Amino acid sequence: MRIIILSLLTLSVSLPARAEDPAAYPSHKIRMLLPYAAGGGGDVIGRLLADKMGKTLGQSVYIENHTGAAGTLGTQMVAAAANDGYTITIGGMTTHVLAPAIYPKLAYDPIKDFTTIGRVGTSSIMLVATKDFAANDIKGLIALAKKGEPIQYGSWGVGSTGQFCAEILMQQAGIKMDHVPFNGIAKLAGDLLGGHISLATLDMATATPLVKDGSIKALAACGERSPSLPDVASYKEQGVAFDRSLSWAMYAPAGLAEPVAKKLSAALKDALGDAEVKDKLLALGITPQFVPGEEQRDINARDIAAWKQVAKDAGIEVK
Repeated sequence: MRIIILSLLTLSVSLPARAEDPAAYPSHKIRMLLPYAAGGGGDVIGRLLADKMGKTLGQSVYIENHTGAAGTLGTQMVAAAANDGYTITIGGMTTHVLAPAIYPKLAYDPIKDFTTIGRVGTSSIMLVATKDFAANDIKGLIALAKKGEPIQYGSWGVGSTGQFCAEILMQQAGIKMDHVPFNGIAKLAGDLLGGHISLATLDMATATPLVKDGSIKALAACGERSPSLPDVASYKEQGVAFDRSLSWAMYAPAGLAEPVAKKLSAALKDALGDAEVKDKLLALGITPQFVPGEEQRDINARDIAAWKQVAKDAGIEVK
């Protein structure tokens, strides 16, 4: 009898845990793993959506921040997580479109290794400067550079959307600026406010409140003119041939059960339709725009191919 009992116990330990019925999802709290530093734009967006989606889903959605390598380290963790719907993330252009263009040994495939839940919205990247910076727009910046003035600009990492926006400007204008990569948006914004660097690229969520309160000034919007900062002209309006939209989207690990993906997608769509959420996103420079997961996935695939050419022309690569 003892042998039989021990055999049954051994068998029960070795059997895999029974998967949750998708119809019962979610039965406990959900982790939103964000590859951004606390206080940065992506973090603020994630926390805003987590609160509203948690109420819709009937379970709390809590935040974990894992930064590094322009967001790719945290994103890799999401790709490797269980595909049960209890780990989700907010991905931006850097993590899901630009990364494959610059990391030849990227540890994840931004298309194959994720279930795309849906688009959150679009935004520009702001080229910003300290209040005493000698230029107020792209024309003035080009004039400074062509005088031979040494110019440094900061971004939130090698291969970030911020670096790409600066490199496109340099290619188009025929000027040179030295890149200073920071480990995260919050650190970059802090050094800009402290005057340790005079010129930077910031995402809209970070730049908008700082520009509005007069802490810094904006020279141009890389992308479309933003409704949050309507007085700041876009690159294209200032003679730089660039008008791509830059999107944020929600992702989960690949292989997510369709009923679970649909619940998350519906909760995201509901959150983006909430008047308070809309107003807060717009205040951060994000234009809310829900796009279904499969459609956003196809858009990402097309954009990856286009941005690879930009990276090749700019010589941007992370070994």
